Order: sequence, then C-alpha cells, then structure tokens
Amino acid sequence: MNPNHLQLAARVLIAQIFFIAGIRKALTFAGTAAYFTRLGLPAAELVTVLVILIEIGGSIALVLGWRLRDVAIGLGVFTLASAFIGHAFWSVEPAQFAGQLNNFMKNVAMAGGFLLLALQGHKSAQQG
Repeated sequence: MNPNHLQLAARVLIAQIFFIAGIRKALTFAGTAAYFTRLGLPAAELVTVLVILIEIGGSIALVLGWRLRDVAIGLGVFTLASAFIGHAFWSVEPAQFAGQLNNFMKNVAMAGGFLLLALQGHKSAQQG
C-alpha cells in the first residue's frame, strides 16, 4: 500500500472528529458558549469562535496536509489542553468518572498520534 495514501487515510480519520465537533459547536453556538462559561473559561463567546475555527480549520488543513507539522503540533496541544479543561475526571461525581476518564485518555492518545504526525510531517519536508 502506498504510504502517502495510508497517511492521507489516517489524517482523514483523525480530522473527522474535529470537523464534526466544530460544525456541531457552530450550530449550537449559544449552548457551547454557556458550557464554556460553566467550565470557567473567560470570554466564552470569543473562546467558542476560536475553538470552532481551530476545529474546522485545523481538520481541513490536516486533510489537505497543509503545513502538516505545524498543524499536527497545534492540534496536539489543543487536544491535550481540551483534555485538562473539558474532561477533568479527578473532580467529577462518581457517576461521571468513567466517561470523563475515557474522554481524557482519548484526548491524550490523540495528542500522541499528533506527535507522530508532526514527526512524519517533518520527515516528509526533509525528503521533499
């Protein structure tokens, strides 16, 4: 199998979660801003706009392979920050613990995948 096709498939599979999440946040803007307020984020409406732009723009850039190393690092940092901000399993009620822990670990694993993509993007740039 062609490594370039395999990498494209991997980028599409990773990007879909961000694209769909960004679209959903845009469609439920007020609810998303209210949720971000409950999380204690300042300027929740501005944060909502920035998150939507990061998720939709980042996913498109990822699929296109545009500045792959930079996009992968940026989305990795964003995903790791999201884990700590949005999935604080250590401070939830026992009924929410397993779900928040799973989402936290999913984000951590995705950040690891982004590190690999960043490394691969760096290697591709050196070869090209």
